[in-house]
Amino acid sequence: MSIAISRPFELPRQQLFWLLHLGGWTAYFAQGWLAAIAHDKPSGYWVVPLTAAGTGALATLGLRMLLRACWSLPPKRLLLAMVLPILLSSALMDMATREVLVEFCETCKPRNRVAFVAYSLGYIYVVLAWVGLYFGIKYYRQLQSETERSLAARSMAHQAQLKMLRYQLNPHFLFNTLNAISTLVLDRDNGTANRMVQGLSAFLRHSLDSDPMQRVTLRQELDALTLYLDIEKIRFAERLRVQIDIEEDCWRALLPSLLLQPLVENAIKYAVARQVAGGTLRIEARHDGEQLVLRVVDDGPGCTCLEGDRLPPGKGVGLRNTRERLAVLYGERGSFGVRNLSPGIEVTLRLPFETSQSTGD
Repeated sequence: MSIAISRPFELPRQQLFWLLHLGGWTAYFAQGWLAAIAHDKPSGYWVVPLTAAGTGALATLGLRMLLRACWSLPPKRLLLAMVLPILLSSALMDMATREVLVEFCETCKPRNRVAFVAYSLGYIYVVLAWVGLYFGIKYYRQLQSETERSLAARSMAHQAQLKMLRYQLNPHFLFNTLNAISTLVLDRDNGTANRMVQGLSAFLRHSLDSDPMQRVTLRQELDALTLYLDIEKIRFAERLRVQIDIEEDCWRALLPSLLLQPLVENAIKYAVARQVAGGTLRIEARHDGEQLVLRVVDDGPGCTCLEGDRLPPGKGVGLRNTRERLAVLYGERGSFGVRNLSPGIEVTLRLPFETSQSTGD
């Protein structure tokens, strides 16, 4: 499922900036020159609007550097920080232009400080127009980027849920579970069979009812994961050993729903099921600065086809889906890593540490 968003501004950001910046100041010069011709100014008067446009172009380049450096500030603080630079830019344009203008108009030179201050504000409307246009385009592009990210995240979440139902809850998993239930019934172990049916029903209901865009607390995620593990524990009995190590303040951290289940199933499939003695699955959560660090570790044979943390082509569907989902939901704020241990494999997820209080959810 692809997403296409129409944008009026499709040029690269740098190219778009220089096109608008130089085009705008060129238009400003042309307007001033035409006005001079309309008012019968001397033939060399074109140098006045050229000086104003050139000085304005250089001054606003400085404003751009300042805006980029301070862009992370809250809007009110950013506006306050720009007041003095805007005034200075206007004064600089006036001083440079007036040095040229006095060649054509002796009376245009300020005769006192009050006149100097008044003249220095003469170009403030031009600078404000430039800053306003910069703000407008910048916020527009950010809004478009956030809209695209939001739509892509929603699409990826829906795809992740569908892929989870297709790959993680695949016929092989259901066959093994139903076969185990059948065996329990034949052995007249009806109590265990009933618990397994109830567990499978509860997990399927949760998987189908969960909103792929809904973020849940780590405690809720582990509760859902327990539904899945309960089924597997009945299948593997003592061969499946699970260890949970969660830092206390991580229980309330928010994460996308059903994020860990594909990782756990992958570990059970390759680390537990393939060993006669079974294996140990460890789930960890740590609060590291502004990040939530999740780890799923097993003590299986590992994967010799891993190249660093790169997944081999055609394998690790659950791992690959999880990595793609993190990339769309969090961008550079999230990361996914997988590495071989001796023995086993460790999968590490890093995402922003957020709670319902901090996000307003």
